[in-house]
Amino acid sequence: MTVHELSRVDARRIAVRAQLLDRLRPSGLLDVVHRLTLLQIDLTAAIAPNAHLVAWSRLGSAYAPAELDAALAGRALLELRAMIRPSEDLALYRADMAGWERAGRGELAGWRASYRDWVRANDACRRDILDRLGSSGPLPACDLPDTCAVPWRSTGWTNDRNVRQLLEFMVQRGEVAVAGRRDGDRLWDLAARVYPGDPVVPPDEARRIRDELRLRSLGIARGRGPECQVEPADVGEAGEPAVVDGVKGTWRVDTSLLGQPFSGRAALLSPLDRLIYDRKRMADLFGFDYQLEMYKPAARRRWGYFALPILYGDRLVGKLDAIADRKAGVLRVHAIHQDVPFGQAMTAAVDGEIRDLAEWLELDLALPR
Repeated sequence: MTVHELSRVDARRIAVRAQLLDRLRPSGLLDVVHRLTLLQIDLTAAIAPNAHLVAWSRLGSAYAPAELDAALAGRALLELRAMIRPSEDLALYRADMAGWERAGRGELAGWRASYRDWVRANDACRRDILDRLGSSGPLPACDLPDTCAVPWRSTGWTNDRNVRQLLEFMVQRGEVAVAGRRDGDRLWDLAARVYPGDPVVPPDEARRIRDELRLRSLGIARGRGPECQVEPADVGEAGEPAVVDGVKGTWRVDTSLLGQPFSGRAALLSPLDRLIYDRKRMADLFGFDYQLEMYKPAARRRWGYFALPILYGDRLVGKLDAIADRKAGVLRVHAIHQDVPFGQAMTAAVDGEIRDLAEWLELDLALPR
């Protein structure tokens, strides 16, 4: 098989085009989610919740957050493990759900086996939750019984949150699903009431299709990478092999994007945007230095609490330090950090995106003095 030789410019343009961030904007929200395969849920609203911010970056101020609410309510889109996905894609995960507990034959080890054992130890509570949902769902986690015999232990925020942790595993087992949200809190129901009844895709075929869809959304990615519990960054054998000038290793590329004309634009990205979510890929292809600094002490931040990476054409050129001050009714821009000097055209394009962001948020724009 041919190994495609790409320059970094080629690779960046493939990635930008695949993520719907070139000049040709997608037709609507459902088109965005089908092409990207997912919108990650993160409710941090320093600017706007991630799913909405990612949609706005592609669609502009024509996008209304109510569209996402309606698509979820109508089940055109579904929530699975903090990712919003097209409902028809759920068939690609059901086989893995059914096989979650195959460790009885020694197929699981390490942390996976410990999770299985904890669920087994609390099987009575699992059954109590299913019974309550069956009779009264959808319900928030706080309305579900905690009859766990063995508490959940963690060094993180999930410690002793037995029901919430058990629900997460029950999602992975295909038993329960998120049926909606109330004031940001998830409402749980039996998966059979939420998921479509499409035929389950066999596991090997499902994994291949998921890899292909992920590569189409990324354009270019590593074939192998570190294990990720929810959404991998690698794509297996999808696409064809490629090398990128000046970057070590072999990549996989979506060949439908090779040799296509490119016309870029300016875009403001969520810190969780899939163009930059894989920070190593971001550094390899874009040479961009970025970290989300909301968890750092203020004195140690270089770019701001929730700085938005700035895309211009096929380059990441800076960061926007801004906060949506809803109480005052303004989008406060503290700084625009330029990684490269902004020329007149770049400045005008970035300023236009900032104004569009304020308009979409229905906030006045407060620029630094």
